[in-house]
Amino acid sequence: MVDQLAPAAPAQRPPSRQATVPLIDLRGLEKVYKTGQLELVALRGVDLTVHSGEMVAVVGPSGSGKTTILNMVTGIDRPSAGRVVVDGVDLGAMDQEGLARWRGQTVGIVFQFFQLLPTLSALENAALPMDFARRWRVRERAERARRHLEEVGLGGKGDHLPLELSGGEQQRVAIARALACDPKLVVGDEPTGNLDSETGSRMLDLLEGLNAAGTTVLYVTHDLALAQRAKRVVTVKDGRVVADEPSSRAWLSF
Repeated sequence: MVDQLAPAAPAQRPPSRQATVPLIDLRGLEKVYKTGQLELVALRGVDLTVHSGEMVAVVGPSGSGKTTILNMVTGIDRPSAGRVVVDGVDLGAMDQEGLARWRGQTVGIVFQFFQLLPTLSALENAALPMDFARRWRVRERAERARRHLEEVGLGGKGDHLPLELSGGEQQRVAIARALACDPKLVVGDEPTGNLDSETGSRMLDLLEGLNAAGTTVLYVTHDLALAQRAKRVVTVKDGRVVADEPSSRAWLSF
């Protein structure tokens, strides 16, 4: 006879390091650009944390500091003051060569203007980060790039040059390229900015799919409807974070 006793409650476990330590941790970021006697203050004491598995949109008016924040997270630019820690790595402690190597292994970047090399095929563009990082064998790089193109719906267009592709298709190649080295973090700088609304929405479908598979996604957008598809919306104004809320509660007006 089978006992009908209720199962014992599982033992309480301490929270894992992944659950408590953010993937992105920005503290007191200041950024001042100097041109001759002129100073432009882009960031004013920005604090921001993003945990693994989140999908976060950054919004704000033009010139508010949105892209500057992304440049700090990716190590493309350095703060004038403050600390940037991504995946446990203090980016301020690394030289340019180390940053480039770290970026290739950890971050996939999707740019507004695609940034595809015009003389390379879609397949070659998608494989480029693996070539730079010297990850995997040459034959395996091509196989992985082909698989990523299939994931974004371009499996039959690997031999096409960028000019032979539509804007939406070029952006999908850019996403395939961002996935090349299996990054923990995908960053988008206005990834739908040069696309019509329908194609832009499909691009967000792809980013949502990546996030559902476990990839952390952080993107800047000027489209408030697309911003609300993230789990959190961070609003930046005059170089400061002025709001950080779940997308269901975010008041997207600036």
